[in-house]
Amino acid sequence: MDHKKQQSMRMVWLEIGLAVLLAVVLGVGGAWLTGRDTVQKESKNEQNRSNQTNSVNTDAQTNDVQVDDTQTKEMAQEATDQYPIMGSSPVTVAQMKAYFETANVPYPAEALAKGGADTIETFCQIYYEEASAEGVRPEVAFVQTMKETNWLQYGGDASIEQFNFAGLGTTGGGVPGNSYPDVRTGIRAQIQHLKAYATTDVLAQECVDDRYEYVTKGSAPYVEWLGQKENPKGYGWATDENYGYSIVEMIRVMEQLPAK
Repeated sequence: MDHKKQQSMRMVWLEIGLAVLLAVVLGVGGAWLTGRDTVQKESKNEQNRSNQTNSVNTDAQTNDVQVDDTQTKEMAQEATDQYPIMGSSPVTVAQMKAYFETANVPYPAEALAKGGADTIETFCQIYYEEASAEGVRPEVAFVQTMKETNWLQYGGDASIEQFNFAGLGTTGGGVPGNSYPDVRTGIRAQIQHLKAYATTDVLAQECVDDRYEYVTKGSAPYVEWLGQKENPKGYGWATDENYGYSIVEMIRVMEQLPAK
């Protein structure tokens, strides 16, 4: 009996041991599986966060490009809105003549014939030739002359006999300014002075503008900047408010006239 009881007890303890071992195995395995799922989930979450971050970075880069693009366009637009002094002209000699005639004032043939321009056609042609030689737009110089001389009627400090068509050297208070030997020389001096403001390029012809050296070269590449009050750095041809803008307005009127 004692022997059988001992065998029975051993079987019971064996079964208990197996049950405990099975429980341990199942517990470890479950924990391992749970941990594995957790790691996988965390890995996926991290990947998702990474993808979201990349997406945000890409959007930010795209926005940067759009901003830069917009700024570039705004700068280009700003430059486009200005009227360059240098360049090829959209205006013809016929339009310049027609524009003068809109003022309904007489052409001072007697006075200007002494300087080589007996008709308005000849006067306009000289402007076109001299401006084109220096790369200046002829309509800019021509309209400036209409503004400065009151449509060649004068009445200020300078007189028509000086062949000074843009008030070069006039400082107010009765100072007459510069004088030139003929119409072409006076026009050439004016155009060279405009070129000095517009660009740092050297002159194509011999300098006849004795005030050329006093200009800060390239300080007013646009007609609008010829007025000191509108020039970003305070340079310019004249102190009158909207001086350059008024010239551009006059040019726009001339552009609407028949080209032939």
